[in-house]
This record gives sequence, structure tokens and C-alpha cells, in this order.
Amino acid sequence: MGETFEKRIESLNLDFLLKLFGTLDGNADILEKEFGVRISSRDGEIRVSGEVQSGVEMACEAVKQLEGLSKLEESIEENTVNYVVSMIKENKQCELQGMYGDCICLTGKGKPVKSKTVGQQKYVDAIKKNTITFAVGPAGTGKTFLAVAMAVTALRQKQVSRIVLTRPAVEAGEKLGFLPGDLQQKINPYLRPLYDALGEMLGGDSFSRHMEKNIIEIAPLAYMRGRTLDDSFIILDEAQNTTPEQMKMFLTRLGNNSKAVVTGDITQIDLPFIQKSGMVEAINILTGISGIEIFHFSHKDVVRHPLVQKIIQAYEKKSPGQKPSGKVYKRRPPK
Repeated sequence: MGETFEKRIESLNLDFLLKLFGTLDGNADILEKEFGVRISSRDGEIRVSGEVQSGVEMACEAVKQLEGLSKLEESIEENTVNYVVSMIKENKQCELQGMYGDCICLTGKGKPVKSKTVGQQKYVDAIKKNTITFAVGPAGTGKTFLAVAMAVTALRQKQVSRIVLTRPAVEAGEKLGFLPGDLQQKINPYLRPLYDALGEMLGGDSFSRHMEKNIIEIAPLAYMRGRTLDDSFIILDEAQNTTPEQMKMFLTRLGNNSKAVVTGDITQIDLPFIQKSGMVEAINILTGISGIEIFHFSHKDVVRHPLVQKIIQAYEKKSPGQKPSGKVYKRRPPK
């Protein structure tokens, strides 16, 4: 038997201990497996022991970081534990300090909305600092959700007088004509994610009132033509499916005292291959302009089910030509 190293972390409150050990000690099990240690809790302290000193020290660091991150959360999710572990293994734990800040806003049910990864926090900071922010990244990274949270915060703080959300109505393997109803009813499924995000932020009643007063507008991108949007927070979602003409039209709608966020995943373009993506072209043209930031998410910023990260990584390995590379983006032709 080799030497056993042990460290104790004291003065931990009961609420954090309950969050850390989670359901059936699930979170502690992750730390034990990842760092090769044993973790126990007794009398308000945590004991970490193991045969490798560095593993014990990293596990203790993980516990301390999770304590800081848990202060605004109702629970510690598996995604959060895995993310903290990966950051510590890469010796990037100092970057986690930026996530200890206040929440972005409260949802209609009073639940705090805050960044769950360093990338998400940098994205929020980019929106605060810039007039136009492009958010490029895979599904599940919070591109749209956090943009909506920032829009609601700006509205509540009277920084803007209205929120405008839009997205192109592009078929992803299905045809609009086969959907029932009139034009508005046909396009509503494309706008549903925006309705859902705003409904969660504001609550159903408040959301409906804002819609009736035209304080919040959700519409297809085609409805933006010919308008000037002053004093507004504007979000263009699924922007990878815009044409260059549509993107230019959207960006030139920006009026005085307005802010725009453009979100999209350039690996999921549903346009015909002969058609250029307006988002891809805009990123290539607008990079380096003051007041515009191009922000890139990675698979590490995925905050959905942990398996989603693995799915995204698998697809990236299969189709490396679809991944961002430098400042120039090209689409790979279908095989």
C-alpha cells in the first residue's frame, strides 16, 4: 500500500454540502472518478483522500470552485461538475472566478439566469460592450437564451423601449406549404423557440401584455425590410440560414440607441448549397470593425445533456470542413 494523502475543507454550510453530494452522491462520484480520490462529509467539513497528492489537491480545488458557483444556483448540475473538472485539469481554474458574478436577470418564476461556463460569461460581456455581437457556435451553448436574457434586462432597466426578435423561415427538410393554416400560422413553428425563451423570462401573463403593447415583437426576417429600429434590442436567431442580401438588410435596420445580437450555427446551414450564407459572409467582412464582435462558442459551452457535447464532437470529427477555421469560412459540398 502506498502513502495516502488527505486534505480537509472546513466551514462549509449545509446547503452547499447537500448541493454538492446531489442525488445519491452523484456529484461526489464524478469528482472521485475524475481525480482518483475518496470524498466524505462529516460535521460540516469535507475530507478528500487519495494516493496521488495532485489528485487530492485538484479535487479540493474543484470543491472550492463549486462552492463559489453554487451561490446563485438551486442545485449543482452534472454539467457544472464536469465543466469545473475539465477547467481544473487544463489549469484554467482562475478563469472560473469571472462566473461568480450576479445573475443576468430573474425569470418569470424568480429563478436566476447566470452564465454556466466561462465562454457564456465572455459572451454576455461582449453583448454589454458592443453594439452588434455575432454568436457562432453549436446547439445548446445558450446563444439565444442568454441574448433574450440580456434583452429582458435592458428592457427592465429602461435602456431600450422594445425587444425585436426575428429569424429566417427556412425549411429544414420540410415544406411550409404542407403546414396547416394561413401564412402566420405556417411560420409560427419557426418562431416558437423565441416565444418559449421570452415566455420563460417574463412569465406568460407579462409576456402576453408586452406583445399586446408591441413592446415585444417576434416576426420573420422578411418583415424587417424597410424599417429603422430605434431604441431597440434586436435579436436575429438562426442567422446561418440568411442570404447575404437578408443579412445586409437586417444589419442596416439598426437605429439610434439600439443593440443587435446575431446568433447561428454555421455547421447547420439549411440553405441550398449554391446559396451563400449571409452569416458566413458577414463574419468574413465585418471582423475587426470597432463596435462589432464575433464571438465563438465551443462544445465545452454546451449546457444541455452531457451527451450533447459528445455528439457535437463526433460530428466535428466526421466533418472537419464544417468547423470554424481562422477568419474565413467555407461550406463543404455534399458528397
